[in-house]
Amino acid sequence: MEAKEALHKFEDFLKKKTLRVTEPRKEVLVQAWKTHSHFTAEEMYDWVKDGGGKASRATVYRTLGLLVEGGFLAAIERGQGQVLYEHILGHRHHDHMICLGCSSILEFRNQEIEALQEQEAAQSGFHMVHHTLTLEGYCSSCWQKFRPELDE
Repeated sequence: MEAKEALHKFEDFLKKKTLRVTEPRKEVLVQAWKTHSHFTAEEMYDWVKDGGGKASRATVYRTLGLLVEGGFLAAIERGQGQVLYEHILGHRHHDHMICLGCSSILEFRNQEIEALQEQEAAQSGFHMVHHTLTLEGYCSSCWQKFRPELDE
């Protein structure tokens, strides 16, 4: 999905929530659509500032929360208070493998895992709206580097 279309949908979302459509909020969305990488709130704040934007740090954090709430971004919990974001509107669902050594993120799709999650939800009478799956471990490079320490 193009940034212009995402921006229009975000404006509609804000109006439905009776929130103002402000330039700083729009700046955050536009910056999010400029990257296809995972990013932190602090990186977003830097991108907005580097782009000449006027959004305060607090506005960036609040706007990221609104973008997650509206289904524009996904938030990936990294533990110890770190959250990564990625834009998801118009993208196929995927899951993540995060390396604990180098912090690299691998995205993957597996229909069998998806089917099992849907089956479990249905059997429990649970109506799933959204889900995330994050695997944490070591990429092959880090595994070679850290394995001796982990085996001790």
